[in-house]
Amino acid sequence: MKGLLKRLSICFSKDKDLYFAIKNIFGFRPGNIFLYKLALRHKSAALKLMNGEKLSNERLEFLGDAILDAVVAHYLFRLFPLRDEGFLTEMRSKIVSRNQLNLVSRKIGLYDLVTTQRDHHPGKSISGDALEAFIGAMFIDKGYDFTEQLLINKILKVHFDIYELEHKDFNFKSKLIEWGQKEKTPVEFRVLAERGSGHSRQYEVEVLIDHHRVSTAIDNSIKGAEQLAAEKAITALKGLGIEINNHQGS
Repeated sequence: MKGLLKRLSICFSKDKDLYFAIKNIFGFRPGNIFLYKLALRHKSAALKLMNGEKLSNERLEFLGDAILDAVVAHYLFRLFPLRDEGFLTEMRSKIVSRNQLNLVSRKIGLYDLVTTQRDHHPGKSISGDALEAFIGAMFIDKGYDFTEQLLINKILKVHFDIYELEHKDFNFKSKLIEWGQKEKTPVEFRVLAERGSGHSRQYEVEVLIDHHRVSTAIDNSIKGAEQLAAEKAITALKGLGIEINNHQGS
């Protein structure tokens, strides 16, 4: 009877759309809906408290990042019982990379639930950040065991081909630098510009090969822009018939 009354109260709640969205995406009913609302509130739309403090999903993102790392580490530890620490660390990095989390968040529709400031230009990491914050909220609301099982069954097993990831190298910068060293060709990364401020800051980076510009890219971090520019440079080289071996980046 209590369960029925709770479901009826949800139907008349102002947060019913969020309740049902979470149920549709993840298959469970939230307990403390405020945690999930906070997890989906970007810092550009932070709530201002009477004491001047601001509430956004940043703290939950910090927590969710740690929980996700632990879940993925345990999952890989069991999945690859004979592989060493270096392999497990590299595989975890591939799974929890910002690019992978961004893709998953958008694919499942979580990104569409994020609240941002109207005139805010969303950075590329906003969707992955929201996923980590949601994981943090779920951990507080439902506990570690529940969170671990949901992440394994709804995210890792559904949206990641672990054995395909094993043979992919996402460190394009390292890959390009190693190629340059092997071919005795100078490869250089330069920051061209820095635009905006705070959470809207963006960096433009160029890649020079043998002192010639090959590609440029923009991202919310210098490292991110370097990786994007390196990936573009590798694609450009392939277009010229220059294949870069699949080195394992550090």
